Formats: sequence, C-alpha cells, structure tokens
Amino acid sequence: MNTVKKLVFTVTNNLTCDQRMIRICTSLVNKGFDVTLIGTTGRNDKALTHQPYAQQRIHCVFRKGKLFYIEYNLKLFFTLLRKKADAVCAIDLDTILPVLFASHIKNTVRIYDAHELFSEMKEVITRPRIHKMWLSIEKYAVPKFPHGYTVSGSIVNEFYKRYKVQYELIRNVPVLYPTKKVEKNRKVILYQGAVNEARGLEYLLPAMEKVDAQLWIYGDGNFMQQCREVAQTEKLKDKIFFKGMALPYELKNITAGAYIGINLVEPVGLNQLYSLANKFFDYIHAGIPQLTMNFPEYATINNEYEVAVLTDSLNMDLIAEKLNLLLTDSVLYSKLAQNCHTAAQYFNWQKEEEKLFTFYKTLLV
Repeated sequence: MNTVKKLVFTVTNNLTCDQRMIRICTSLVNKGFDVTLIGTTGRNDKALTHQPYAQQRIHCVFRKGKLFYIEYNLKLFFTLLRKKADAVCAIDLDTILPVLFASHIKNTVRIYDAHELFSEMKEVITRPRIHKMWLSIEKYAVPKFPHGYTVSGSIVNEFYKRYKVQYELIRNVPVLYPTKKVEKNRKVILYQGAVNEARGLEYLLPAMEKVDAQLWIYGDGNFMQQCREVAQTEKLKDKIFFKGMALPYELKNITAGAYIGINLVEPVGLNQLYSLANKFFDYIHAGIPQLTMNFPEYATINNEYEVAVLTDSLNMDLIAEKLNLLLTDSVLYSKLAQNCHTAAQYFNWQKEEEKLFTFYKTLLV
C-alpha cells in the first residue's frame, strides 16, 4: 500500500476478551493498516492488554438495556465524527446506526461485520417489541452496507435472501499453532463463552447430576444469575464451577487441558440454527471432542471431519447420555481427538486472514 489506510471497528463488548476482534485487528495491522477498535466499559472489565492496534473505551453511565444502547450509540456517533478513517466497520447490529450516519456525513467507506444474525437471536425474537425494533434497524441499515462479511455460509445466504447484499464468509477460527502434548483432565467438561440465554445452560446444568465429571464455566453474561440458582437448587455446587472471565491466552491453555467441550444452542431463531460459534473451532484446535448441536453448519463439518458428538435436542437425559458416551468410550474419544488435529489444518485463521486482507485490499487500495 502506498499510504497507510485507517480502519475503525466498533463493538459494544469487552475489548480484552473478544478473540475474533483481536485476531481481525492484529491481522490487519500486520498487513499494513492503521487500526482502532472502539468499545465500552463494564463493571468487571479487565485492564486493557497491550495490542498492536489502538483501543478506545467509551464510558457509559448506563450499563445495560435501552438506555445503554441510546447513550453508547450517541457517544459513538460523535466519536466517529472526530475520527479520521478511510473505512469504518460496524460489528453487529447494535453499532450499525452510528457507523451509518457518521460514514454518510464524512463520505467514508462503511462495512458490516455480522458476528450474529442479530435480529434472530433468542433474546430478541422472544420479545416482540424488541424484535420489531431490531428488525426495523436491520431492514433500514443493512441494505446501505453493500460491503460486509459474516461467520457462516447460512448467514451469508440469509443476508442475500433478505437484502440482496453479497457478503463474504470469514469464519471465526483460531490461529493454528504447532500441536503441544497436554495432559487432559478427564473429569473436566468445559463451557466457554457468553453465559446468555439460548446457550442450553438451563438444560446442561441439571444434566450434570447424571454425569461423573465437573463442569467448568468460563465467561459471563445475562444468564449468570439463573445458572447460579440452578446449581444451588439442584445441589450441584460440587460439580459446577463458575470461573468468570479469562483472557484469551489463559483460556487457550484451560481449553487444551479439558476433556470435553460444550457448544449447545437452543433451537429458537435462525441465528441459533445458522450458528457457527468460535468455541466450536476453539475445541477443535485444543484437540478435545465436543458435544454440539445437529444444526446445518456443525453437521456439515462433522460429516466430513467427525470431531464431535451431535445432539438433536436439549433433553437433559440425552445430554447426560452423550456426555457419558464421551467419558466412557475411549475408542470413540481417541478417534474424535485425532480428527480434531486434522480439521484444524483446514479451519484456521491463517487461511481466513488471507480472505480478510483480500477483502480490505480490494475495497481500499
């Protein structure tokens, strides 16, 4: 590139634990871009870690709900007006409006990075007024973002079906590192990621009564209090451990030492049905078999590589049965673990970042 292009990315979440954004921003800096990631603050936020890109947190008085989104979007809009940028990228629907308006005023290239099919999330579609609001924002804004990318082929197709925008597929996968021999803790089942609605936790936790292992939960979210109550009510405090948030490099080591990974999603809304979660690939790279949903994206990959045991439902007895199968069938477990190493050679960030760089280079250079 003859001149350094300035890119600004906008999120509403914790800057220190968003592995996808850390990978994206780092890769683009390494390719010669000047990158800034803008987010917000939270009560339990860890201090910003050193990164090769600039980081900016916008302080908000309100921490959640409608008032938070209004406050943050207004502050983000005025922040973007003051920022010099060749392109601004909205991450998900909750930052799309300030990016749209600021980029229009400044005649800046705008990009949409959809980590989710936001209007189809369970916590959105099960609340009619909230769903109507977010769907209206999506219908208004997404067609005005002709350039974008998302995390699964099913969501790519859905955006084209709805809005005739042809987005790129850039999967949310880890960086491939040389395989290290790690001693597995056979008694640890690992859940990592957002502790939110629709992640199957209300079914997983009671199922642990019939499983001879511990469940470690790394993450936080709007369903944490309910999870703690389930663990208390079901008298599972000796089996279920809430570990809180972990930094990416810490979580990588924790995952590698676990025995089974959990990636359950409640089948409510197209976002869940079309999901291809980053934890699915994190478990693959860690070499640990997982229990995941028999949804289109997971089934397609599993049919080719066989890295997981799939479940058709979130029935508690079925979950316990599948977990006990992985714990007791050593032949099956060894086969899935070996297949994980094969799959990691194909699904890795080294491959995806080349697609990302081509996208930005074509658009801006």
